[in-house]
Amino acid sequence: MTVLMPTVDVHSLYANVYLLSSSAGRLLVDAGAWPYAARFDRLLRDFNPDAVLLTHAHVDHSGGAWRAARRGIPLLAHPLEHPQLTGEVHDLPYPAGRPDLGELVSRAHPKVPADALHAVHPGETVLGWAVVSLPGHTHGQIGVMMDGVLVAADAVIGAADGAHLPRAAYNADHPQAQDTLRRIAGMDLRAVLPGHGGPLSPAQVRRRAERA
Repeated sequence: MTVLMPTVDVHSLYANVYLLSSSAGRLLVDAGAWPYAARFDRLLRDFNPDAVLLTHAHVDHSGGAWRAARRGIPLLAHPLEHPQLTGEVHDLPYPAGRPDLGELVSRAHPKVPADALHAVHPGETVLGWAVVSLPGHTHGQIGVMMDGVLVAADAVIGAADGAHLPRAAYNADHPQAQDTLRRIAGMDLRAVLPGHGGPLSPAQVRRRAERA
């Protein structure tokens, strides 16, 4: 059996951007926030990924995606996230309770052309990484997993005092987000890599899931 032996590098571009390498290829997960687009472009140049996977369409995770599209790098995302990534819809829960401002923030961000996006579904494998469904924060949020390492997007947030969920106002379906957290807690993992903050141990995630 082939051992892929993944390595992980992380850069904080407001949200975490993960550079995942294995014998199957180079996968870059998420694109950071728009103000960091120039730094993201340097990551694209230096890492030279085979593909960029967007865990979900919120602008702090997809703000630099247009740079990848401009370079001709395939952009992978769940189909439910495509309309927001292309600008067909502008449903953004930031700031909380102000959908009018959320729409303005979304409209201010560069979008990606539809022909740059490729659909990816849970259960598929991308460059050796298994695509995992992580709905709740958004309806089509996904992560990737290999060798007991889960890149969990905003299904969980890392903080100095452990694991957290995004605020209910920031989740498209908060009960579903709680269910997803409990499902992560039940996985056989050795590390959980969140969309914001530092890496989490399975024990930290389990403690938070018990309160969900």
